[in-house]
This record gives sequence, structure tokens and C-alpha cells, in this order.
Amino acid sequence: MSSAVKAPIAAGTWNIDPVHSTVGFVVRHLMVSKVRGKFDTFSGAITIAEDGTPSVTAEIDVTSLDTNNAQRDAHIKSADFFEVEQYPTATFVSTSVEPKGDDWKLTGDFTLHGVTNSVTLDLEFLGTNPGMGQGEVAGFEATTTINRKDFGITIDMPLEGGGTVVSDKVTINLEIEATKA
Repeated sequence: MSSAVKAPIAAGTWNIDPVHSTVGFVVRHLMVSKVRGKFDTFSGAITIAEDGTPSVTAEIDVTSLDTNNAQRDAHIKSADFFEVEQYPTATFVSTSVEPKGDDWKLTGDFTLHGVTNSVTLDLEFLGTNPGMGQGEVAGFEATTTINRKDFGITIDMPLEGGGTVVSDKVTINLEIEATKA
């Protein structure tokens, strides 16, 4: 029986497996709770250099947003937030990487709502596994926090007692399984 091994990952291209991966986010709602959502459609690749450092390209279909509430999803897809008719896709292209122990800080250009900003992800390599007959797989987790207003999503919905309906701060969580190309 094989288990995941956190040995150096093999150089080459690893394609993100959307069936075994999650692109999610968390945002504070009404100042007291959190709403979680995910995107059901995305793709990307992780290229591992000979020295073991990763570079990443990814694309997210923003129209595939799912917060488990159709009314909320429709509002978030509207011009108040993502404006998906004009900006249906978000992208990430890494620009630099630096080691952080056994893991990395991965910086790249994140484009959302037609605005590109540099973001840094804390990227953890979880290991590799021979897979289940479809080839070798690798696991990664990454997280970053962005300010939605930095990406032109500027709606303010103030509450009577102070604060806002939706926080400016959004945490992005990635749980990625990739297959060796």
C-alpha cells in the first residue's frame, strides 16, 4: 500500500485535476459570520523546474461560482460584484517564487474583474502518489487574502450599526491535485 510521499517533486508539467481539486473563497458576512463559495470550472498547470521550484498558470470560470444559494450567486455574478457578463474569467500567472521551509511563497499576477494585481500565495506541497492507474499525482494547498476593492469590486452595503454586509477582505483557498503530464 502506497502513501503520499513528501519527497522532491519531479520536474515537468503537472496538470490541475478539477475533479479532485477545489478553488474556494471565504468572506465575512454581516460582520459576524462567513460565507464560503467555490468555482466549479477551472484549469491550470504547475511546472516544476529542475531545481524543484514551481511556476503556475491557472484560469477560473467566474460564471461557475457556487455559494450553495442561487439568489446570492446571481447577485455576486451581477454588476454589483463580479460582473460575469463582461469579466467571465479570472487568471493567475506566477512571476516569482521563494522557498519557505519545505514550501513556497508564490507571487503572481492575478486578474479578476478586469483588474490585474500582484498577489502572494502561501503554497504547501503535500507530496506525491503513484496514483490509481492514471499516472503520478501531486497535492498542493495554497492560500492568500485579497481586498476585493483592489480588483474594482467596490460595492459598499453599510449596516446601520456600523460595518458592512460583505467584508472587503476575501480569503482564497486552493486544494489542488495535479497529474504528471
